[in-house]
Amino acid sequence: MVAKRGLGSAPVRGRRVLVRVDFNVPLTPAGQVADDRRIVESLPTLNHLRAAGARTILLSHLGRPNGRHDPRFTLRPVAHRLSALLGQPVPMADDPGSVKAIEMTARLENGQFLLLENLRFHPGEEANDPTFAAQIARLGELFVEDAFGTVHRAHASTVGVPQRLPSCAGLLVEREVRELSRLVDAPERPYAVVVGGAKVADKLPLLESLLGRADRLLIGGALSFPFLAARGAQLGGTAVEAGLETEVAAFFAKAKDAGTDVVLPEDLTIERPGTNEPSVHAIEAVPADGLARDIGPRTRARFIESLDGTRTVFWNGPLGLAEDPRFAEGTRAVLGHLAEIAGYHVGAGGDSARVAQELGVANGFQFISTGGGAALEFVQGLELPGLAVLPDA
Repeated sequence: MVAKRGLGSAPVRGRRVLVRVDFNVPLTPAGQVADDRRIVESLPTLNHLRAAGARTILLSHLGRPNGRHDPRFTLRPVAHRLSALLGQPVPMADDPGSVKAIEMTARLENGQFLLLENLRFHPGEEANDPTFAAQIARLGELFVEDAFGTVHRAHASTVGVPQRLPSCAGLLVEREVRELSRLVDAPERPYAVVVGGAKVADKLPLLESLLGRADRLLIGGALSFPFLAARGAQLGGTAVEAGLETEVAAFFAKAKDAGTDVVLPEDLTIERPGTNEPSVHAIEAVPADGLARDIGPRTRARFIESLDGTRTVFWNGPLGLAEDPRFAEGTRAVLGHLAEIAGYHVGAGGDSARVAQELGVANGFQFISTGGGAALEFVQGLELPGLAVLPDA
């Protein structure tokens, strides 16, 4: 992938700099930040701008308020957490089009920050409305894209604003492009991909794009169920994503032609109604009332064997219902093994990062992307609107 013009090339002292950050963080029921990883990831760029004397205006969304002002999705808890992390107050402006927002940006001094309220309170954000983009753009003199998790969206703050201002990539986005490009341009082989989670319909394009590029494709979690069913497995009472029979059959044919080895579960850890104790069954012997929750020990061993000797590994999604300790061992064992394998290992997606941290296996990765859908589309080789709009280095 082509590198983008970086923050180091942009003079910022005394200038009003709009920075698109990804502060879409989980909140506790009490309205506090539950996980500040995305905020922490923005600090290198923010500290650079502060040290360089920029007057920084931060743009972000939170949740899905659907174009309406919904107090459940206010960024005020984020402003409090960010203020603590930076060691200085970060005030907020409620509406980028208001006179107050214009006045607050005008009063900023070198090294100070201002956070705009949730951009998705405005329908113009997701619609990439030119009027809304112009309202945001007039607050700044330079735009910095540092929200990798949103660059696959053609929204006002990711496309409309940089079309109106001199623009560059922030330090986080620069790193994301640099690291993920290693999976696209010339991954060192053998190259294995581990994909879990759910929603086959959403991830099938990713899986197909990897055929021929990856040597081994390991599929677990609910993602594996339609593939197993297509091969005749009886999965008991497990919900299997329907209507994909034709696509799955075509996928197997393409995988064979491409020479990519597709590795599926051989056994599953099962939950049965009325009992709290999981049981393990071969895929051809799942009880009629059994619910597949994790890969079984034979599958764990086969996945680990498939990863041995690889030089590049890309992982997205847990291999089971990993938030339940009874069904976390598959993910823990397979991903924990990565730490023992030499090579370049990348994890992608918010759930992937959270699971890796909670299970204590994050040390198996050389890089964990902050992007979910953006990282998956990048690895597919698709053009991401929020990157395409930035000038090349």
